[in-house]
Amino acid sequence: MRIELKPDREYAWFIKPFFWLQKRNYGQVLIPGKCWGRSPRLFAAVATLYGVINRRRSPIDPVLRSLVTVRVSQLNWCRFCVDINAMTLVKRAGSSDKVEALASWRDSPLFDERERAVLDYAEAMTGLDGVNDDQVARLRPWFDDDALVELTGLIAFQNMSAKFNAALDVPTQGFCQVPVQPGSGEPR
Repeated sequence: MRIELKPDREYAWFIKPFFWLQKRNYGQVLIPGKCWGRSPRLFAAVATLYGVINRRRSPIDPVLRSLVTVRVSQLNWCRFCVDINAMTLVKRAGSSDKVEALASWRDSPLFDERERAVLDYAEAMTGLDGVNDDQVARLRPWFDDDALVELTGLIAFQNMSAKFNAALDVPTQGFCQVPVQPGSGEPR
């Protein structure tokens, strides 16, 4: 970790209910929450945005959202994000098969055409080359303009979150025991 975490009692009063929910849902307070919590207004904005992106009525189904978040996390070398998002993907998908195959999704028969189009789009958004018209056209059978905005927002949010956590060297918290690698090369 590149910053020190404050004791829970030193965080703003309106952040403490979030910490309580994290303890209830995950058995512990999430380290990124404590990092964002050092700037209470920023924490509130990020928490609100995450709540909108991860809502039950999202046009992006939960398994697909988790595939995206794990892949973007892998590409950004965010150990914490891979840890928690892989756990969520395993729960949502019902097995660890897709988590284990995600780094090589292009060669795996486990991913359908929609998932492949989304993962390609997510990788393009995350990388330096950017998105092209063909990638967007491949999404069109499944996503109207509103859903495309939601998908793009999810990918952008996960990039922000993963880059934040990776820059601060936020460690894993032991949520997923499945080893997940970005695809090639060694962790930085």
